[in-house]
Amino acid sequence: MKKTLLIILAIVVLLVLFTVGKYNAIVKYDESVKTAWSQVENVYQRRLDLIPNLVNTVKGAAAQESGVLIAVVNARANATKVNIDINDAKSFAQFQQAQGEVSSSLSKLLAVVENYPTLQSIQAFRDLMTQLEGTENRITVERKNFNDAVNTLNIYIRSFPANIVAAIFGFEKAQQFEANAWANVAPTVDFNAPTAPAQPTPTVTQ
Repeated sequence: MKKTLLIILAIVVLLVLFTVGKYNAIVKYDESVKTAWSQVENVYQRRLDLIPNLVNTVKGAAAQESGVLIAVVNARANATKVNIDINDAKSFAQFQQAQGEVSSSLSKLLAVVENYPTLQSIQAFRDLMTQLEGTENRITVERKNFNDAVNTLNIYIRSFPANIVAAIFGFEKAQQFEANAWANVAPTVDFNAPTAPAQPTPTVTQ
């Protein structure tokens, strides 16, 4: 009888240790996703922060392009209103759509800018272009890091026997970024105007 109780106790202890180990591993991967997401939010916010100065600078040299400028401002305003839950597919899709609208409006603005070579002589504009390019590059990097972290978590919680622990404690599959249809048709903007030094070409990221 005593031996049987010891065996049962040993099995219970092993099950507890197994569960704790799997739970801690899931928590680690889940925290990695949250950390990666905070970096994504930071770079997207950085892009939103650049827009007011960019719009004001362009407006000073191309006020007649009010329609394009208003579209950028409205897209930025809409993006700031989205409340994101990275575990909710609908919420995540809304975030992607809002940021996609910002990307699309910025792409149109940069295309229009080509018609105003005098802008290239404005130092503030050139500085903004450099900052925008750097921000777009960071968005690409941080989105990839986030998707990698999500992929690691999703694979783990769907694999046996970790999937049992995930189900018990309510861990769910996280959402990933997906390329939007317009992500591959961003305009190629030539900032190499004769009145200013050659500038790199920003590629707007969804």
